[in-house]
Amino acid sequence: MVKKDTKVKETKKRKIKAVKKTEKLKEKAKETKKMVVKPKEEKPKAEKKVVKKIEKKKEKAVIKEVKKGAKRSKGVIFTTGKRKRAVARASIKPGSGKILINGEPLDNMKNEILKLRLKEPFILTEKDFKSHDFMVKVKGGGIFGQTDAARQAIARGLVEIFGNELKQKFMEYDRNLLVYDPRRTEPHKPPRSSQGPRRYKQRSKR
Repeated sequence: MVKKDTKVKETKKRKIKAVKKTEKLKEKAKETKKMVVKPKEEKPKAEKKVVKKIEKKKEKAVIKEVKKGAKRSKGVIFTTGKRKRAVARASIKPGSGKILINGEPLDNMKNEILKLRLKEPFILTEKDFKSHDFMVKVKGGGIFGQTDAARQAIARGLVEIFGNELKQKFMEYDRNLLVYDPRRTEPHKPPRSSQGPRRYKQRSKR
């Protein structure tokens, strides 16, 4: 019986020693952490300046893209739009919301499809554009080319007035509202020029 009691006492002592050791180790670890933890290093001022410069450059690049084909002079905005052989020149100035295409009001247009196509930039703005007058002159090309050119000139003018948020909206809806479209129809080939640009399929005679 005596031997068992001594064994139990020894095991208890060992457990107590182990607990004390673990507690001491934890305390040491906490102290070392306190010593190791350093205050957060702030970025030097030189780096901050570089970041700001890069951001400014990006902003300027975006503004340049928007202002392609747009000029200002004493409150009047001049924009251009192109499609195939048609060229549109728009002058936008503060007014009562008139929209004139080659001297005629937009609402007087007979072709409903072309009228809606020209109204697209105004519908997408969702802002009060009626504080400005839009005077557009279009030359060259056909009916659809002229409408697309005028539409582009108007869209660029609206971006000049309302800023980059509207530019993103236009680009998501239709890129050709702001960007020139260089596509052209392929020339029709001589043997069958009335049929189109591609040659006829090969025929077997036997």
